[in-house]
Amino acid sequence: MKGKKLLVTLAVSAVLFTGCSLKTSQTIIKVNDTNITQAQFDQLLDKEAKNSELSQMKINIKDPNNTFIYNLVKSRIVNELVIKALLDEEVKKRGIKVTNADMEEAIKVVVDKVGSKEQLDKILKHNGISVGEFKKDLKEQVKMKKLAESIGTADVTDAEAKDYYNKNIDKFKYPDKVRASHILIAVNPQEMEEIVKSDPANKNLSDMQIKSRIGEQIMAKETKAKELIAQIKKDPSIFAKLAKENSEDPGSAEKGGDLGFFAKQDMVPEFANAAFGAKPNTIVGPVQTQYGYHIIMVTDRMAAGQEPFEKVKNNIKEFLVNQKQLDNIDNLVESLKKNAKIEYVNKDYNPEVIQENVRKSIQDGGASVTRNAE
Repeated sequence: MKGKKLLVTLAVSAVLFTGCSLKTSQTIIKVNDTNITQAQFDQLLDKEAKNSELSQMKINIKDPNNTFIYNLVKSRIVNELVIKALLDEEVKKRGIKVTNADMEEAIKVVVDKVGSKEQLDKILKHNGISVGEFKKDLKEQVKMKKLAESIGTADVTDAEAKDYYNKNIDKFKYPDKVRASHILIAVNPQEMEEIVKSDPANKNLSDMQIKSRIGEQIMAKETKAKELIAQIKKDPSIFAKLAKENSEDPGSAEKGGDLGFFAKQDMVPEFANAAFGAKPNTIVGPVQTQYGYHIIMVTDRMAAGQEPFEKVKNNIKEFLVNQKQLDNIDNLVESLKKNAKIEYVNKDYNPEVIQENVRKSIQDGGASVTRNAE
């Protein structure tokens, strides 16, 4: 069981904003003595448009036809910016600072969780996050943690943890599980197309020629997967070595491809069906999923059961501490809002105006969603 991330739940973004044009440097909201600019809003909107689940669903929140979704996102971003301004002022007022020692300890905690610094670097690279961005986000998280701790105690007793366990017993039951290792030969046609098109040598290629190039690359990936599985079937003991050398899943490659135990619903259907349909100590593949080609080695099975309290006690206590800190911060935010002077300099960013636009979108039939063309 994992607790909510404090920073995410509070919707506080660890981003420093700068405006370079007259328009983007304009103040749209004033929170006490803090100015929130158009640039700050635009940067969060751009981030949402590029990296959110909506973008993965091919929904462009900036599309004029998606005014309903745009206004919902706009409302949330405005709230995030106001909360961030209020909390930043409170942090400064309380003299809270994040030291180098604090950062070193926070980074150590993350490194210990993922296994190594090298593994962390691979995960960041795989997700397109720079080390600078990671440290900036982590520093903001540490700062909010310190603020929560300064508000009041959030200690949790063993009795409270046991009470939570008893009242939420279903959360600690688990279905049948399989333990497996895999080697991923990644296939991303969209990324392949971008790489082909970005090469000046390919500027005169037709769409058909580009698709042909991508098809050849995909076939080469499949061939590589088949060659690897042939080697493994001859000598299964080299699986971990080949996984470290070839797997493009940074989360498991360093561990020799080991994914640990997982339930069927934890994996995409094609992968899950293959893994759960195999006996321990068998090799399956290549299995094609949305991520590419997988070579799977099933190593163990676990029947459905229930985690004992002692095994999950520390996780429960961590979760409950987090919840108490969230409640403390939420109460602080409400208090700060009541006593703050919040001026919506640009009326378009007034929550009442945004909500009216949401209602109007619904009345006008604008709650439908337009997706990007494939």
